[in-house]
Amino acid sequence: MLNFLVAEINYGGRVTDYIDGRLIFCIISRYFVPEVLTDDFYFSETKNYRSIPAGSQADYVAYIK
Repeated sequence: MLNFLVAEINYGGRVTDYIDGRLIFCIISRYFVPEVLTDDFYFSETKNYRSIPAGSQADYVAYIK
C-alpha cells in the first residue's frame, strides 16, 4: 500500500514518462520492506543510514536530538 501511495499517487502525478514511473516504483520498493521494522535494518550498504530502534516517543525524540 505504501509503495502505491508514494510511487503512484505522490510522484505519479509529476512523472510523465512511463519508464520514470517504473524507476520510482523500483526505488521505493527497495525501502518499503518488512525488514525496515527490525532494529538492525540499514538503508545503505555503507551502514550510514539505519532504521531507528523501536521504543517510546521519548526514545525517538532522544534519538533525533
